[in-house]
Amino acid sequence: MAEQSTPPVEPEGNGPGRLRVFLVDDHAMFRAGVRAELGAHVEVVGEASTVADAVSRIAATGPDVVLLDVHMPDGGGRAVLEAMRRSHPEVRFLALSVSDAAEDVIGLIRAGARGYVTKTISPDELAAAIRRVADGDAVFSPRLAGFVLDAFAARPDAPVADPELDQLTNREREVLRLLARGYAYKEIARELYISIKTVETHVSNVLRKLQMSNRYELSRWAADRRLV
Repeated sequence: MAEQSTPPVEPEGNGPGRLRVFLVDDHAMFRAGVRAELGAHVEVVGEASTVADAVSRIAATGPDVVLLDVHMPDGGGRAVLEAMRRSHPEVRFLALSVSDAAEDVIGLIRAGARGYVTKTISPDELAAAIRRVADGDAVFSPRLAGFVLDAFAARPDAPVADPELDQLTNREREVLRLLARGYAYKEIARELYISIKTVETHVSNVLRKLQMSNRYELSRWAADRRLV
């Protein structure tokens, strides 16, 4: 009996409804990984590693959804959102970040993002989140939704502000958060794609700005602000 062949399965999104996605992240290896994982689901129309490039290239490509890193050296996701939301209100933004801190989540949502997921998300879940955001839904990683509900229910019009925290750069906040979770300097360096010496410099800056003497004080301070 002749063997019957099975017709090939078309990748999701190859038809007219294929979503156009733009990637904003300052880590080239991460962008390459996301592009490879999403290739069967969406059309990646461009990418950028800085705020300025992101603003100009998003305007030029007109994507349906922008995947947006929260912390970048020149301002991060919020700066991109604030530059784009008035001139291109049709573009939807989904934050994709290593950070799961309440102030990052709330800040991006207040700035206009339609959702916020962490980089631990699976490729299939990310593709589904992109489609939901494109359809107008709000999407959050499970633990993060509570931050937004609490913030908007308790103080719907109040800005998220912390004078001490505002002293720190975005990178210093990332280092502080991982340090408070018990990461060693080498692990922080690997997680953030920076050198151990750079980690040491950031920790010294954080200790100086917050007027603390060791990582244990930093950990307690971060826990009090739900940064861990």
